Amino acid sequence: MKKIFSFALLLFGASAYAQVSPAISAWLQNTTNIQGRHYVSGNSNPITDAVQANVQNVQYSANWVYVTTTGVPAYITGPFLDGNPSLATNQNAIFKIPLTPVQNTGTPTATTGGNIGIFINGVALFDYRDGVAWDPSSNALCGGPGNPPCPGGPGATMDWNRDAIVAERPGFDCSKGHPAMGNYHHHQNPSAYKLDLNVISTICNLYDSDGLYMIDSTQHSPLIGYAYDGFPIYGAYGFKNTNGTGGVTRMKSGYQLRNITTRTTSPTGQTVSTGPVVSTTYPLGYFREDYEFISHPSDPDYLDEHNGRFCVTPEYPNGTYAYFATVDANWNSAYPYAVGPTFYGVKSAQKVTSITEATTTYVSSTGIADNNKELFHVAAFPNPASDMIAVQVGSLIHENCNVFLYDVAGKLIDKSIIYQGSTITYFDAQRLYSGEYIVVVKTASNSVSKKIILQK
Repeated sequence: MKKIFSFALLLFGASAYAQVSPAISAWLQNTTNIQGRHYVSGNSNPITDAVQANVQNVQYSANWVYVTTTGVPAYITGPFLDGNPSLATNQNAIFKIPLTPVQNTGTPTATTGGNIGIFINGVALFDYRDGVAWDPSSNALCGGPGNPPCPGGPGATMDWNRDAIVAERPGFDCSKGHPAMGNYHHHQNPSAYKLDLNVISTICNLYDSDGLYMIDSTQHSPLIGYAYDGFPIYGAYGFKNTNGTGGVTRMKSGYQLRNITTRTTSPTGQTVSTGPVVSTTYPLGYFREDYEFISHPSDPDYLDEHNGRFCVTPEYPNGTYAYFATVDANWNSAYPYAVGPTFYGVKSAQKVTSITEATTTYVSSTGIADNNKELFHVAAFPNPASDMIAVQVGSLIHENCNVFLYDVAGKLIDKSIIYQGSTITYFDAQRLYSGEYIVVVKTASNSVSKKIILQK
């Protein structure tokens, strides 16, 4: 889809949640019948699904929060151009997450395949792996579609385990996600490829979509999810210093690529079974074991071996341990991407089939207006437009934004919605005459307008 004109509405300020834990109040509850949508290969018009998007219900007790979700986001999913036949389908999931997470003071628990966390729109978080590894007995890949099983069976940890972000990129949609047997998930920062400073995938060219939020280097990134140990996950940017001072900076992964040309040792230097030689087919970063952790004790914006740190955040002014969805200087995803390869805390969250204790239902009242402590900042690029107008909201929105297109006489030409947990909508301007138009974006308590020029 050709993008001719867009607005970026960058929202400022911290969330003013009700006096309950952010682990209760942060979820994007769907109260307006938002439906999931998906693309199929060869058709750039999305298909609406008969399934509710985002989170349907939040209940809590003294120790737990229960999040009921379909696992389907409000942004458009698909297509998955690697031959994946699956679509994002209703997971009918209940996630049970601890409200008082604790540090694991013993041996860290490794992340595993499958769900290791949940984003605030109810979509699953997976770790770096894709279930494919190197089998030294056959000198070939094993596990996953199209490969023979790995020795030890599914889930077995081999000496060289493939990195999904590198290997499965052709099968990710514009929002950097894909389904596993219908379970749509992200392994990485859930912001669209087209929003990165260096765009490394062309999937958004024909199947335009967006993600959970838009990276903003000037603001502390929003709270985007919770790991299975109960600690929060933030986007790519945080306060420079752990006490909340020093301005905002990109949070940096403590992992870096090893200086190797052959794969015969682990990141700790231990001799292991031989993997494939580093090559264009198996470049550095193709396997998780191509990375090593380097501590940066004097640089607070470098994260620990779990990809987090203890720090002050907008939602936790007294401090919390927090993970960050790391990206590099070009905003491309950086290993270990969100959580891992081990948890900081005691892993106690799980998917359950029912709630077996008395709970209170949380009624969401948080919207975009609660986040908006300053006037919207509006940027237009490019202007004038010709056949398409794109309106994009930066950061993360908790309620739908109504978007209106007027002519200069005040006549309503078209209207649309930017749904909670997404960032963008479009107006087709091909049938409009050249001249001046006004785009107005409204929330419950704010409104912003911008003049645009159409030239045919």
